[in-house]
Amino acid sequence: MNDRSLLADRDPLVFAGSPLDRGELLRRDESRVAGLLGGNEGWWLGLVEGDPVLQGQGGLFWFRRDEIAALADMECGLFLGHYRGSPCFAAAITAPDSLPLGTQVTPARQAAMALSHDEAAIYAQAKALLAWHARHGFCAACGSATLIRSGGGRRQCPACETEHFPRVDPVVIMLATDGDRCLLGRQEAWPEGMWSALAGFVEPAETLEEACARELEEEAGVKADIAQIRYVMGQPWPFPSSLMIGLVAPVSDATVTVDPHELEQARWFSRDEVRAMLAGTHPDAAMPPSIAIARRLSELWVDGAI
Repeated sequence: MNDRSLLADRDPLVFAGSPLDRGELLRRDESRVAGLLGGNEGWWLGLVEGDPVLQGQGGLFWFRRDEIAALADMECGLFLGHYRGSPCFAAAITAPDSLPLGTQVTPARQAAMALSHDEAAIYAQAKALLAWHARHGFCAACGSATLIRSGGGRRQCPACETEHFPRVDPVVIMLATDGDRCLLGRQEAWPEGMWSALAGFVEPAETLEEACARELEEEAGVKADIAQIRYVMGQPWPFPSSLMIGLVAPVSDATVTVDPHELEQARWFSRDEVRAMLAGTHPDAAMPPSIAIARRLSELWVDGAI
């Protein structure tokens, strides 16, 4: 029997568990939000092409407004919410050569493994929101340039008054199981020996279970019983703006037929093999790093929690 207590005892996934009060009521008052964005209260995150600016010790570098104003596009500054009573903001750095001494721009995935849970979640929100605004400067209804409203909580078209809200892309990531075996796949571009759970975007007019079963059959040829697919957990994934939806999917037909356009390989791994992969002792196979929900799903499966 699955031990759900093992799931509850785990640390939050990286990027999950945001400590911010996102200030929905506050955002309705444009003048108050504008006052915060233009004032000297609070702290700012600076991102360089989506990557965070870190302190020498490895945590996020928090700018005062006067420090970041000369480095960033402040017209596109965003209000993230309140953290420990202080307002937090984010802006895209446009002059990375002028960053303060002792700071460093660190690739997003590398930084995520070093940040605290709180800072990783705040950074994920900043990264996803800045990326969304960068891609949605024009109205999808009439083509006019849109304006940031609600501190970054939406954009509005001044021509046709259409409102546009940040969106996330739902992605199912599923551990297909066949008794004491689970299915893992790999893509050609991945590091040699790296294997992971299969995943794919949810399509219009499709449930999570339907997307899971479809992706498993399309990519690897295995057939899952939709009625047996179970939700495990979710993870924000700001690359650029997805929500990973972790599922476990017992299969009724375990015959693997790989679609080479989707995967290089897919095969069944025993519980002992996955345990060795997680421990780093498997001779030729490895799991994704700790930030990935695929690794957490595998850990839970090995421990009998799902």
